[in-house]
Amino acid sequence: MTDRTVADLGEQALIARIHARVPPPPPSVVLGIGDDAAVVEPDRGALSVITTDAMVDGVHFDRAFSPMDAVGGKVLAVNLSDLAAMGAVPRHALLSLALPDTLPLTDVDALLDGLLAVAARFRTALVGGNITRSPGPLYLDVTAVGSVRRRRVLTRAGARPGDDLYVSGELGGAAAGLSWMRDGMPNQPPEVAMEDCRRRYLCPEPRVRLGTQLGRNRAARACIDLSDGLADAIRQLSRVRGVGAKIDAALIPIAPGARHWSEAHDADPILAAMTGGEDYELLFAASPKMRRRVAVARRLAGKLSVTRIGEITKDPALVLVRDGRAAEFPAGYEHFRATESY
Repeated sequence: MTDRTVADLGEQALIARIHARVPPPPPSVVLGIGDDAAVVEPDRGALSVITTDAMVDGVHFDRAFSPMDAVGGKVLAVNLSDLAAMGAVPRHALLSLALPDTLPLTDVDALLDGLLAVAARFRTALVGGNITRSPGPLYLDVTAVGSVRRRRVLTRAGARPGDDLYVSGELGGAAAGLSWMRDGMPNQPPEVAMEDCRRRYLCPEPRVRLGTQLGRNRAARACIDLSDGLADAIRQLSRVRGVGAKIDAALIPIAPGARHWSEAHDADPILAAMTGGEDYELLFAASPKMRRRVAVARRLAGKLSVTRIGEITKDPALVLVRDGRAAEFPAGYEHFRATESY
């Protein structure tokens, strides 16, 4: 039967079904799935970095156009992005699910397909979690644990006046991809560019290699991921130390599909790229004296662009320079706004 639901199977059988799919644990896992809690052995001489993030159907994704394997992969990837921003190597993860009675088992299988695929790529062991019934929407929560040497930890707190500000990859693609899917994926703008944006939204790529290299090379003074957009990340990075930032709009790397989408809809591509969110790139501050180290970290991170977009300033104001003039700095994304949606 292919139309069975989680209610047909029951909690214990569902846990066993998931357990059977999980690969054998690495040596760092002393006790994994099957007991009241997992037991893991931390890396010698390293700190544990712990993060958690949740996704709710109808808020963070829409099952009408988000395949369940993509949802499963994304809920782990967004946690690994937080670890990357701290310079940590992913090690272990816990998965908690709140499932509606009517959710098909095939959806659970697909969700696990996506999550385990991302876990395998980043050598992250799924060591446990929880399953419960949800009278409302599907709810997923992941807790991820990483490892980093004490002197290699990246935080948001180290930016100083005069530091360069860099961003990885290209921005705006995820938000454009979401808009494209919401509009029914029309044939224009160029479909190839929009497919790339769709992929960026559904399957974000955590910048683990870059984050760990920035930490190992001590190239960055401060770092944050762009889950809620560039404007929000700049504001948060600056606020910690009471500094400001000056950003050159012309330097912001915008995904081609995002630019096409904005122009086709008479929107400002710069503002869209700064406020759209869901990019999961890294924003980091580095001393101009560390440019060689930044270049080394970039090279070791693989085929990933790293772009200098501005600098940290002593004046706490946030300034966006457009065509040689100061423009209004855009507001960042905030949760619990009335317009919040996936």
